[in-house]
Amino acid sequence: MLSHPFVSRARALHVRDRLSWLLIVIGIAMLGWVAAQITHARAFQHEQRVAFDRAMDGAPAPNAAIAPTTAIASATPTGLVGRLEIPRLNLNVMVMEGDDEATLKTAVGHLPDTALPWTTGNTALAGHRDTFFRPLKDIRPGDQIRLTSTQGSFVYVVRSTKIVLPTDISVLAPTTGPTLTLVTCYPFYYVGSAPKRYVVQADRLQ
Repeated sequence: MLSHPFVSRARALHVRDRLSWLLIVIGIAMLGWVAAQITHARAFQHEQRVAFDRAMDGAPAPNAAIAPTTAIASATPTGLVGRLEIPRLNLNVMVMEGDDEATLKTAVGHLPDTALPWTTGNTALAGHRDTFFRPLKDIRPGDQIRLTSTQGSFVYVVRSTKIVLPTDISVLAPTTGPTLTLVTCYPFYYVGSAPKRYVVQADRLQ
């Protein structure tokens, strides 16, 4: 028996409505997840700023979250490296030891195999393009970068920017002088896993 065309149309509309509501629910859930991640990252940044300010004042630091890495002994007991600032871009973010996903969700991470800022060599920091390192899209040669730690405050001047493949690790190679390398994914507004890396290289002012 053939279905009446009005019945078929009603069924199609019913299925479409249910699908629409399902997509709306999924969208709301995804927005909620993103909001939770942002809130967690902001809370973590606040905790680390408080811990850092206390350390800079010589007061005992509170029980700040420990960075998820095994190489924290070279930074501070909590894995806190310092604070990264790029005044022209209004970028101000705490830097933790480690480059794993858990670290990069809440902070900019120092690549453990590279020099720490208070030593001589190439200090490499990584951050997500859709959070802390999004402002790097507007950086330009000559911009100043300040990296403050309990071991001292260091000012760098941007020398160059470049786009490389993820397999190109030459930008992380050791240097004879104190330099700073910032790495994030590229393109900045790419949907999905970005195919390239955006690299900022800067030299420390003596």
